[in-house]
Amino acid sequence: MAKARKTTPLKPAERARIAELFSRFESLEGDPRTELDYQDPYTLVVAVALSAQATDVSVNKATEKLFAVADTPQKMLALGEEGLKPFISSIGLFNTKAKNVIRMAQILVDQYGGEVPLEREKLQALPGVGRKTASVVLNELRIEPAIAVDTHVFRVSHRLELSGGKTPDAVEADLMAIVPEPYLTRAHHWLILHGRYTCTARRPKCEDCPVADLCPSRHLFVGR
Repeated sequence: MAKARKTTPLKPAERARIAELFSRFESLEGDPRTELDYQDPYTLVVAVALSAQATDVSVNKATEKLFAVADTPQKMLALGEEGLKPFISSIGLFNTKAKNVIRMAQILVDQYGGEVPLEREKLQALPGVGRKTASVVLNELRIEPAIAVDTHVFRVSHRLELSGGKTPDAVEADLMAIVPEPYLTRAHHWLILHGRYTCTARRPKCEDCPVADLCPSRHLFVGR
């Protein structure tokens, strides 16, 4: 069971700005899900683990062939580390990731009957699965509201002044404390999509931004 979250007291005007911000994201994006392809909790956790320092497109290209032959921990063990590597060699850090995926499969078979444990502590203890990966999995499966902070979420959160945190964990804590409850399970995807396609690292598309009037940083980029 997820712990009760701590909320941050906000001035009425700031609370209203944040509520309007996420209301617009909801109107535009609805209920988005991960852009990673998966069929079940196991293929999801493998895909997310492989996505570290890689694009979703590159991971999907690799897992399309991989999951056709190894979509369970048992099949992954049969494939083995050396058999796995050719499938994911186009993904960064594939040697380390191959080792972790096989070690993860062994633990799932030995300790969990081939099933993925969907409690945060057990999930995070799996090889190759840290806090961020666990958050993505639990949130995607709607088991626990979580906001995994990647480079897009980190950047957008600072530009929108939702957080001034200097680390992903600090930004996550800030977001979990201020995002209105009805939007918690979807905020992660909205912020990622906004950062990936609109609020880009270089030359953000402020002229096309649906929340530009709510963004304290827009003056830094408009007209550049």
